[in-house]
Amino acid sequence: MAEHFTLRLADSRMLAPTVRHLAFERVDGQPLAFIPGQFLQIHFQYDDGTATKRSYSVATVGDGSSPVPRIEIAVSYVDGGAATKLLSELEVGGTIEASGPYGRFCLQDGDTHPRYLLLATGTGVTPYRAMLPQFEKLLAKGDREVVLLYGARNEIELLYGEEFEAFAKANPGFTFHGCLSRQPRATPRPSDRSGHVQSVLAELAPSAARDIAYLCGNPNMVDAAFNTLKEFGLPIPQIRREKYISSR
Repeated sequence: MAEHFTLRLADSRMLAPTVRHLAFERVDGQPLAFIPGQFLQIHFQYDDGTATKRSYSVATVGDGSSPVPRIEIAVSYVDGGAATKLLSELEVGGTIEASGPYGRFCLQDGDTHPRYLLLATGTGVTPYRAMLPQFEKLLAKGDREVVLLYGARNEIELLYGEEFEAFAKANPGFTFHGCLSRQPRATPRPSDRSGHVQSVLAELAPSAARDIAYLCGNPNMVDAAFNTLKEFGLPIPQIRREKYISSR
């Protein structure tokens, strides 16, 4: 059941020129129970006093088996955005109101397909960061494969890219493809791909018998990838979607 609570900013860092990683702790000292893939809602007011809220996926790395002391999110700044003003100006020790967790964009025990296709753009990659311990357990069995296609304009915008690359090296069966649409890396990786996520997807030859797909990020990517997966024969129950829409 979703709770309402106050969060205090404990730490932050810039992931990219317009994306900030924030780590919070609950003011009441309680840990947060969540399932990787779920999100929080941040509650605040416009300048005219009207109440509003924004949703952010929990980026904390955890397997969902126990509550976590720190709640991490990644915030993409939107020019003129009310949430951007609030969260970009928040200093360590500052507080915000929140509720959650919410959402069902989560791994399911009943998934028995041998390959997971994870597609993301922008901050849509944060749920997959939270899921890494779950994937580690799945991959340890030796009969599963996980492929992450992460779309960005350039190397700088591959959020948590080094973490995913390190995870791939440590966990056979996990493949990370940085899909760069505008500018390749200064030192390209063999796993890099040129173009948008939905274009690279065809290279993987999705199969209804083999794949479960998760799509998270820009609505245009999600819709295009959804259509591509259907063309390859994946039924809708094997395609899970979460769209990230920038709000002012």
